[in-house]
Amino acid sequence: MSGGTDRIKSTSVRLFTAVVLIAAVIYFVIPLYWLVVASTKTNGELGSTFGMSFGSVGAFVDNVHRVFTASDGLFTIWLRNTIVYSTISAVGAALIATSAGYAFAKYRFRGRTVLLTSILVSVAVPATILIVPLFLLLSQMGLVNTPWAFILPSMVNPFGVYLMWIFTEETLPNELIEAARVDGAREFRIFRTIALPLLVPGFVTVLLFSFVSTWNNYFLPLLVFSRQDLFPLTVGLAQWNFQAASSTGGGAVYATFSMVITGSLIAVLPLAAGFLLLQRYWQQGLTMGSVKG
Repeated sequence: MSGGTDRIKSTSVRLFTAVVLIAAVIYFVIPLYWLVVASTKTNGELGSTFGMSFGSVGAFVDNVHRVFTASDGLFTIWLRNTIVYSTISAVGAALIATSAGYAFAKYRFRGRTVLLTSILVSVAVPATILIVPLFLLLSQMGLVNTPWAFILPSMVNPFGVYLMWIFTEETLPNELIEAARVDGAREFRIFRTIALPLLVPGFVTVLLFSFVSTWNNYFLPLLVFSRQDLFPLTVGLAQWNFQAASSTGGGAVYATFSMVITGSLIAVLPLAAGFLLLQRYWQQGLTMGSVKG
């Protein structure tokens, strides 16, 4: 009797888990599905047809063409800017976080506790609080309306440092470092040839988090850029959306809602590709953790 009750409970738990997971998948997939569907419609069809029904291939091709040719290819400039900003910021943030996390995990030095506490506290500080002081600092340094005004602040990732500190503590045994020191290896060589390869899963995790955060950042570039040729996709698409909502083109080629939607779909694709290409490193990190446990 007890065994039958346990089986019923187990089945109920699995069924409940499956329902929750299916609901989560639907919740996250529907907006992306709508984005794909809406990009296949003309501007007029967006408001006159069922929201979840597809339009036509011709409308999609025309939308893509208009996105890349409007305003002398301004979208291409925004896309290039976003890729450059996000790549440099993500690589820099991952390198800084990995180096700092390794130092905190494997070295004991004066002020270590204070620095770690400061990093943990800064994780809880909302970024919007720091925007105005950051803008004033960048203005004093003469970096406003330069790519570095966006790239340099994006390299600062306190959560990435915390994550790499914990990951290094759990992944890299002290005995391995001591053995390398006994063999005469210098500290930088130990980090580069021994520690860094073992920390690749954590490095890639911070890289992806930083890449996505920079790619989706809207407030900081809106504040530090006033030139259209420096805009990332977030600010550029928001500008197009404002033009579409205000319906003021002045005779020039201006954005419509179909262009904004298609541009948003194109903006999502590099992020999806990045996650698919780097997912094996996430899986490797999970496997390493399970083996250690």
